[in-house]
Amino acid sequence: MTTVAAFAAPAAKAPLERTTIERREVGEFDVLIDIKFAGICHSDIHQAREGWGEAIFPMVPGHEIAGIVSEVGPGVTKYRVGDRVGVGCMVDSCRECENCLAGLEQYCLKGNIPTYNGVGKDGEPTYGGYSQKIVVAESFVLRIPDGLSLDVAAPLLCAGITTYSPLRHWNTGPGKKVAILGMGGLGHMGVKLAHALGAEVTVLSQSLRKKDDGLKLGADHYYATSDEQTFRELRGSFDLILSTVSAPLNLDQYLSLLKTDGAFVNVGAPEEPVALNLFSVIMGRKTLAGSGIGGIRETQEMLDFCAEHGIGAEIELIGADEINDAYERVLGSDVRYRFVIDTATI
Repeated sequence: MTTVAAFAAPAAKAPLERTTIERREVGEFDVLIDIKFAGICHSDIHQAREGWGEAIFPMVPGHEIAGIVSEVGPGVTKYRVGDRVGVGCMVDSCRECENCLAGLEQYCLKGNIPTYNGVGKDGEPTYGGYSQKIVVAESFVLRIPDGLSLDVAAPLLCAGITTYSPLRHWNTGPGKKVAILGMGGLGHMGVKLAHALGAEVTVLSQSLRKKDDGLKLGADHYYATSDEQTFRELRGSFDLILSTVSAPLNLDQYLSLLKTDGAFVNVGAPEEPVALNLFSVIMGRKTLAGSGIGGIRETQEMLDFCAEHGIGAEIELIGADEINDAYERVLGSDVRYRFVIDTATI
């Protein structure tokens, strides 16, 4: 075991604090990564505050990890010391079920092993990226292309793939009208990716406060959802609406914005249930769907796509002592658009 510096939540809703954790020894097929940067995702806050149900404490959040390989096991073939790599929201799966064999490890039928707030195959709790080192099986490590700097690449491991996967699944491309609902950590990545895929992109945000940013990042149009006129004007407009919002919404209102056969896809996960009148999907053969992260193969595809198109996250780099303030700022929508921790400060 190796003792590693980390930042952890000691209990639900408690401020995060400096601590140490134990990392397992590097096994035959393991990779030891010196973490350089870790993104702060809204889901870190949900879990550290038990918003999504009972959690495991102490908790070291962080599933947007970018770093450098510092050691590999004797059986490792994909990576060498010095390689630039990343780790996303999962560190293992059963590797045997129908979904895993199809490259959909994120939907492992036995449940994938999350990067933190989970239990590994060794029975020990998993600890995430708010730390200086991590040991991960090579099959769940991603290669970060040279064209991406590690700090702006880190958020791609969650915010990037969480938006890329549904955009690809619902065939985003030229001739498609796509709306990105919410202009935050996920939303700004959705705008960049949908634009790069060739769609006509509209941002739907509570206000026009971030309009200039949205247009600069690739949106063609930008509307305020606080304005009732928006829903009249855009009725029946979109092939796809990607909702990155983690607050409850009036789904019937948003479903009215879809074309016939359009899809409203949730990647934001509110803590509360939402209501729905089924006529909103029946009339127009509309789809109400959800999407998680991508599998390992698709995540690598996304990283390569981002490198090819010069896409990284818009970040604010912070020190570890600013994590608790950053959580409050995320909750107040006061970040443009992803906090990234410089792990050298832990």
